[in-house]
Amino acid sequence: MLLKLLIENKGEVVTREKILQVVWGYNVYPTTRTIDNFILNFRKYFEEDSRNSRYFHSVRGVGYKFTDV
Repeated sequence: MLLKLLIENKGEVVTREKILQVVWGYNVYPTTRTIDNFILNFRKYFEEDSRNSRYFHSVRGVGYKFTDV
């Protein structure tokens, strides 16, 4: 669900709040590292160099963005 959400919003920043609401159904936004762990695993699986992400970008204080460039 997270991967689908990021791809559907390609090139746009998806806020952590939106991710938590759409993917996990949270109506309250607790502090969670769940999203960070999923993004880390996506980077390990899809990126050639997970330290220099090409597809999955963190936008500090906001959320995450997927690009296919």
